[in-house]
Amino acid sequence: MVTHFREQGDNVVLNGAKMWISNAPFAQVAVVWARDEQGEIRGLIVERGMEGFTTPETHGKWSLRASATGELVFDNVRVPKENILPGVRGMKGPLSCLNKARFGIAWGTVGAAMDCYDTALRYSLQRVQFDRPIGGFQLQQKKLAEMLTEITKAQLLNWRLAVLMDAGKATPAQISMAKRNGCQTAQQAAREARQVLGGMGITGEYSIMRHMMNLESVVTYEGTHDIHLLITGLDITGLNAFK
Repeated sequence: MVTHFREQGDNVVLNGAKMWISNAPFAQVAVVWARDEQGEIRGLIVERGMEGFTTPETHGKWSLRASATGELVFDNVRVPKENILPGVRGMKGPLSCLNKARFGIAWGTVGAAMDCYDTALRYSLQRVQFDRPIGGFQLQQKKLAEMLTEITKAQLLNWRLAVLMDAGKATPAQISMAKRNGCQTAQQAAREARQVLGGMGITGEYSIMRHMMNLESVVTYEGTHDIHLLITGLDITGLNAFK
């Protein structure tokens, strides 16, 4: 984390940048994590209109195109000390946010997978080839059965994680596993569903290609697929493979 701030009277002076921030182009308030002069991570509330704070928009995206995305750029932004979040220091703050976001993603990806499966199932029962619905052919049934099996497994994993979270027992590693599994399940479901639909699967008439493109972002944000793999690996072995 290279974004940092230094004290200056009743203010701190913030410098740095954050990329790939949802709603950056029109957000009125940003919660920013940065290092203080001692290298400790702190949270600050930065408000639109503060001199030196700009939010250039990211253009040319092929994924999550309905989401306005941009940067947060801080060029000697003077932030009142009262805007520093008082209740947390270090990585605990941003990581607590990530845990909640990753849990939500675990469920959201399963929702995308369910829509892909439902679209493929309905299409397979309506599309007729050789005088019968294509859902009656073995290869199509194999795709549908495997999609439903993997979706059901992901639902059960997420449900169990939700029970643990309600009891205050869920660990970050367990949340990482669910996020990674949900993304993988949804990506595979989208690809299989696209094949069931054949050429129609690439059209905007159906939601599959939209899910497929959006999932390319989801598998990356809030921790990439490979990073979550290493988090699970660390949890299993106790050995840190990040270094």
